[in-house]
Amino acid sequence: MSTVTEAPEQTTATPRTPYRVPLIAYLVANVVSLCGTRVSAIAIPWFVLVTTGSPMKTGLVAFAEMTPLVLCKAFGGPLIDRIGGRRISVSADLASTFVVALIPLLHTLNLLSFPALLTLVAIAGALRGPGDAAKHTLVPDIAAAAKVPLERVTGLESTTERLSGFIAYGIAGGLITLVGTVNALWVDAISFAVCAALIRIWVPKPTEATKAVKATESTEDDKPSYLEELREGWQFLRKDKLMMPLVVMIAVTNLLDAAIGAVLLPVWIKDHGFGPGHTSLILLSFGITATLFALLASAIGNKLPRKVVFTVAFLICGAPRFVLLAFDAPVWSVMLVYAIGGIGAGFINPVLGALFLERIPRDMLGRVSSLSNAIAWTGVPLGGVVAGAAIAGIGLVPALLAGGCLYFVATTAPVLIGRTENWGGRPTRKDRQGPRGTVERPDLAAAPTSSV
Repeated sequence: MSTVTEAPEQTTATPRTPYRVPLIAYLVANVVSLCGTRVSAIAIPWFVLVTTGSPMKTGLVAFAEMTPLVLCKAFGGPLIDRIGGRRISVSADLASTFVVALIPLLHTLNLLSFPALLTLVAIAGALRGPGDAAKHTLVPDIAAAAKVPLERVTGLESTTERLSGFIAYGIAGGLITLVGTVNALWVDAISFAVCAALIRIWVPKPTEATKAVKATESTEDDKPSYLEELREGWQFLRKDKLMMPLVVMIAVTNLLDAAIGAVLLPVWIKDHGFGPGHTSLILLSFGITATLFALLASAIGNKLPRKVVFTVAFLICGAPRFVLLAFDAPVWSVMLVYAIGGIGAGFINPVLGALFLERIPRDMLGRVSSLSNAIAWTGVPLGGVVAGAAIAGIGLVPALLAGGCLYFVATTAPVLIGRTENWGGRPTRKDRQGPRGTVERPDLAAAPTSSV
């Protein structure tokens, strides 16, 4: 696996510890950012519900936030490539601090109308789209500065994402209970400022190689326009024989995950006479193992064959959940299957993140990663709608079986996808075998798509 060989210039006090400072700062910022985002996802709808008493308005607020988030994530990629992920991340977080703080401020001054709230929430979502995407483009420089493999950083990043879920939901409930919804939004705004400070102070600036690429691009007379850069990113993603099929696959599985999480599992719990506490226990069993094994993936991921790990991980965490719920299984067995599923889920994002970072040219990282992320998210808002329609049309058990079958088909796709493509990571026998029987590792650094 190739990594950037030249670390960013940094002044350090000791010969050993400074290499880890950017990585630690990035991970802490990731936890703070994700916690702030998830606190917003709970506090803002609850704020709308308690101040207006209207479930319809609460739904409109969620829609107003998610729509610009996905759109700006998709179309903001060229901006990240032009300005730089670090600047976009810091700027977006600072702007989010101001926008989110306006909600409790205007409410306190009795100046917050519902249209104004929708506008502020939409702006916050629009800022989060490129802001979140920009943070992911920092990974190659962080891996170079910390002198660790990409799988190590993407694995730790995935661990913080899953860990943030536990922290955020507890923080959100505790804040709303202890200090009230309005004050919880103040804390949420402060979290964005903390994240901006961490990225600005400790995350390294682009490497000299990246600066050289940007300098070369800026001197070209035929520099493409913004829309042309966006189209270039789409063309690159569309033509890649491995990444594009994987993006479509993830979009399908994300839709199914949203369906079972938002509708199918709660309906199953209710139909079997259980309560929300059982739902929490089931999801907790999944979250604990997913977090632990994401941490394990960060330690050993670079030593594993990616294609095999990716396929087996999806086989473990996907279809079995649907199939078991389709039968009259006891709750303890559902918890067990979810816990085993978390083992597989822990390996997915580290493998996927390292794979994409290696295949995307550094000068296109922002636009291609943003587009792929946005496409993968397209199914999430539809998951609950599709699940509800399926239950109304064919019933819960057939809907679960259909979801399991579709998930299995999507899961087996990696076996067929890009059979001649190199997944990177640990070389397979075919990768190691040279044309005359010599043993060689693929030189990923020489490939145009492996410039990271």
